[in-house]
Amino acid sequence: MKLEILPSLLAADYGRLADEILRAEASGADALHLDIMDSHFVPNLSFGPDFVALSRRVAPSFYRNVHLMMSRPDLYIDVFAAAGAQTLQIHVEADCDLHAELAHIRAAGMKAAVALNPETPVERIAPYLDEVGEVLVMTVHPGYGGQKFIKECLPKLEWLRARRPALDLMVDGGVNAETAVEAVRAGANQLVAGSYLFGRPDMSAAVADMRERCGCG
Repeated sequence: MKLEILPSLLAADYGRLADEILRAEASGADALHLDIMDSHFVPNLSFGPDFVALSRRVAPSFYRNVHLMMSRPDLYIDVFAAAGAQTLQIHVEADCDLHAELAHIRAAGMKAAVALNPETPVERIAPYLDEVGEVLVMTVHPGYGGQKFIKECLPKLEWLRARRPALDLMVDGGVNAETAVEAVRAGANQLVAGSYLFGRPDMSAAVADMRERCGCG
């Protein structure tokens, strides 16, 4: 499967967002990852649909992968579709009818995806695997960037890859050149990296290095 690298806008310099989005696009990365936090599902508040719309306006051809860390994502699906989200990830732990909302996402013209937290057993998403094109396995406790990669989450990737060989499997949290290799070996083909990529003066070199280490250079 194609390896995809997604810089996480959460780690960007918010005073230079347009430039940071363009830097990520020019780096050779495959898509931009946008973390939306509601301060209820996770103990932090990030940005909203206007940031997705900004990304579309600044870099219209740069794919927008949007992760809703929200207790009630069902209330915002149409808003994020209108803002320009192309993939929309909602959590299996969210307070909504997941079957209905995954169908809602698809009907709104977006790729539907489901995410799960480190403490959630991977079996929780089994009923939804035929309804999504992507699964996000969190490898940190969501809410803040710069956390350490939780290796105990890797068996979830193995479990998922064994059951869905063609499904896009994403990891997010603590991803760098070393942990990316571990994630890919376990079955991931999509890597979200925030601090590691936006913190490097030469993001292009960091993206190329990650690809090479993961065997896709």
